[in-house]
Amino acid sequence: MRPFKTETAPMLRLAAANIDTDQLIPARFMKEPRKPDGYGRFLLHDLIAEGLLPAPLPGQTVVVARRNFGGGSSREAAVYALADFGFRVVIAPSFGDIFAANCVKNGVVPAEVSEADAEALLEAAALTVTVDLEARRITAGNLAVDFSIDPVWRTQLLKGFDDIDMTLAEAPAIEAFTAKDALARGWAAPRR
Repeated sequence: MRPFKTETAPMLRLAAANIDTDQLIPARFMKEPRKPDGYGRFLLHDLIAEGLLPAPLPGQTVVVARRNFGGGSSREAAVYALADFGFRVVIAPSFGDIFAANCVKNGVVPAEVSEADAEALLEAAALTVTVDLEARRITAGNLAVDFSIDPVWRTQLLKGFDDIDMTLAEAPAIEAFTAKDALARGWAAPRR
């Protein structure tokens, strides 16, 4: 996974709450193979076709929405659609739990802001936004808001680590514990 430090890009403003995973990518499109084109071409398909939301534009890599973004089913394809289109950050007051975890596993930052800050970003005059993961700060013109993210997820995204990389980073501590534990509780070690 590619490490994430900062992202400055035009934002896609989705002034809607409860955009669920089926709206992010309708199930009928998941019959298509993801590669080589990816699922980005199906992102928000029905909501765009019905004129309910604007279509994302090339170069937009940050989404700003209202609460409960990515709720609904646990389909990881919803995050694939975002990532395949090129989105690196989703900003909202709340997320579906599984959706947020899937974001991190696919290199997309789920930046949680207050409802007031989400509204301010949706109404900001600035077309571009900067998301700084180290500082946990979002800037759009003169507007600056802080966001929250699970500290383990933040580390994973900053370093570009998956779950295995996170475990391997702790290898020296694991080895030290194992050696110390073998001395203290030799009877508990498996026999070879």
